[in-house]
Amino acid sequence: PGGSPSSIANVLRRSAMVSASDVVPPAMRIRFRIVPAVSPDAPLRLLTVHAHPDDEASKGAATVACLNAQGVHCVLVCCTGGEAGDILNPEMDRPDVRGDLAAVRESELARAAAIIGYDEVVMLGYRDSGMKDSEANAHPGAFANADPDEAVGRLVAIIRRVRPQVIVTYPDARGEYDHPDHVQVHDVTVPAFHAAGDPDRYPEAGPAWQPSKLYYTMWSRARIIGRHTKFLELGIDSPYDDWWFERPSRDHLLTTKVPIGEHWDVGVEALRAHATQIDPSSPFWFGLPDDVARTIYPFDDYRLEFSHVGHPAEGDLEDDLFAGLRGTMTATG
Repeated sequence: PGGSPSSIANVLRRSAMVSASDVVPPAMRIRFRIVPAVSPDAPLRLLTVHAHPDDEASKGAATVACLNAQGVHCVLVCCTGGEAGDILNPEMDRPDVRGDLAAVRESELARAAAIIGYDEVVMLGYRDSGMKDSEANAHPGAFANADPDEAVGRLVAIIRRVRPQVIVTYPDARGEYDHPDHVQVHDVTVPAFHAAGDPDRYPEAGPAWQPSKLYYTMWSRARIIGRHTKFLELGIDSPYDDWWFERPSRDHLLTTKVPIGEHWDVGVEALRAHATQIDPSSPFWFGLPDDVARTIYPFDDYRLEFSHVGHPAEGDLEDDLFAGLRGTMTATG
């Protein structure tokens, strides 16, 4: 404290010549890690982590389409095969589909990812955990039962290979949408974000790479109210019952609203690609005319959970997941 920048730098240089083990007892050591600078001409890369086939279509699909159109390399990690999902489209509830649901859902995922504009889809390799207390939830291969260290290591290996600056995943779903796989996605992705940049963690997973920003997908209360109100205005029964409004609003946690008007249709078409999971007559997804629905809330919402390149000023909202990374790519820790 009180030293000039040059004197502090000299002290740091001298300190670097002395091993921490020579001067600090092990119990008192605090580990500091310098986040490496990212080259200004490094290609922009996005990695999203989702639980099941269809989640990538219902959460942030238009954002990915927008970024892909800008030349951002977009990679999707899907943690499970969706084997335990119900077949919600009556036309797809057939013996041939039920008999090989995992393969059908993976094929649907490939179609949806192509519509959205993902450059690569990576399956993390776990089984769908189903809902709590279900038979699927007790399966030893279920994602919810995965060894945490192994699951984090699998994702770290993908992060280090893809080298994304931005990762998008879920907030902690406990107490709300308490699906075991969504909870696990959060619990695996957050530590993987940090571990990927630590060369001492998972050294077998490849050279360390520290992503710059970690986001959570959000569905704002403003979006839900807008859609609910429009249903009522048009004299259509709203699929948004009291449950949607009894939950506490988390709009105050939003940091980022990405305009998606030009790519709104992508999310709708990607949803329709999941023919087993999405009923084409569903009022929740398709109850409003497209030309109306696209204008109600033309944004995708996110919360910036962690950043090595700064946060928006209080009261400001970002409109780009790569804010702070375009042009000026230096990461600081």
